[in-house]
Amino acid sequence: MKTQNISNTPINTEKFQSAEQLWFWFLYSKSVQNGIIRNHGCRRRVCELLDVETLITKLYLSGQLSDSQLDVMKKFGDRRRAPHQYIWAENRAAALWNDAMKTLENAATARGWIE
Repeated sequence: MKTQNISNTPINTEKFQSAEQLWFWFLYSKSVQNGIIRNHGCRRRVCELLDVETLITKLYLSGQLSDSQLDVMKKFGDRRRAPHQYIWAENRAAALWNDAMKTLENAATARGWIE
């Protein structure tokens, strides 16, 4: 997708392939922004960090994402992997993760962030 900046010069932006990719990009970019890790050439995306933060907040406040889902999203997002449904200790987390990713995917797709 191409957008225009203030000077009318096209800026190449890239959509996400999935909600998981969006979520991992968001957490990574927040870490870069906070100086926790160094940026190694992130691509320009169709949304900004604040857009994703606002979307997650709206989903939470509307009851579409629960505290438990957000906890799992943060915990496994920091690990940079999804929980595995076949690992007994992660089975419940995997169910919460999958439901949260479906909710996030639907909302992000409606905004044109996911192909």
